[in-house]
Amino acid sequence: MKLSSRIAGAEAPAVEQALDARWVMAYSAGIGETDPRCYDTMAAPLPVHPVFPVCFEWEPLQPVRNLPELKPIYPRLVHAQHDIVFHRPLVAGETVRTTARIVALLSRAPGAFVVFRCETRDAKGELVVVSDYGYLYRGVALDGADVRLVELTDPHPVDANLESLGPVPVAATAAHVYTECARIFNPIHTDIAYARAAGLPGIILHGTATLAMSVSRALHAHDIEWRRVRRLGCRFSGMVLMPSTLDVRASRDGGIVAFETANAKGDKVISRGRLLLE
Repeated sequence: MKLSSRIAGAEAPAVEQALDARWVMAYSAGIGETDPRCYDTMAAPLPVHPVFPVCFEWEPLQPVRNLPELKPIYPRLVHAQHDIVFHRPLVAGETVRTTARIVALLSRAPGAFVVFRCETRDAKGELVVVSDYGYLYRGVALDGADVRLVELTDPHPVDANLESLGPVPVAATAAHVYTECARIFNPIHTDIAYARAAGLPGIILHGTATLAMSVSRALHAHDIEWRRVRRLGCRFSGMVLMPSTLDVRASRDGGIVAFETANAKGDKVISRGRLLLE
């Protein structure tokens, strides 16, 4: 199968969404957050999780992910890496507008690597968040030369000595709960028949859910408030079946927190994790 690099630059219209308190709190609940400050609507503002942008970016991404050139190879898609840059912290209750476009197509040994960029602006038109989704279409060859429309940053290898932060339990229902709380609907996470037809052993936890749980554990362990995160990124290295137990390992060096996450067998499911703080 082939994918033409000529689709670089394809984009979708902006989608406006309100980041209401109900959604913000639901996301915290969906990743098992127990800090009472995440649900205290008498205090302002409610903390917004650093991985929450994946929630309001989901809808704008769909028209681009379902382009005629991409829809037939959708089952071959793997979320390979992620990068989020905050120009300022998100505020619960604000309304934002998000656009999505394809900014890179690169030929790699396992398949075609496609980067989708989401840009989110506030009511004043000022940039708030920029996210890059790195998707690998397994077994798909790129037809044409590599294309990069913007500067991209690959996750840095972790060279620090990471300390285990203790077990993170993942319930058998975690993917269903996360689906509803995040408002991210992909049947490989909730429909076992669909997942097995796609070649998976069963439904798997969203990569962004694993990332969010890992980020929460790393930040709590180092007593860092969510709003201090200015950038985060990682590579997704493996699947998380349910129920299971994760082992988040992290270390802090000044304004950088490095982390990785392994499954119960010790295999990495998140690698090259990195948090940059204000």
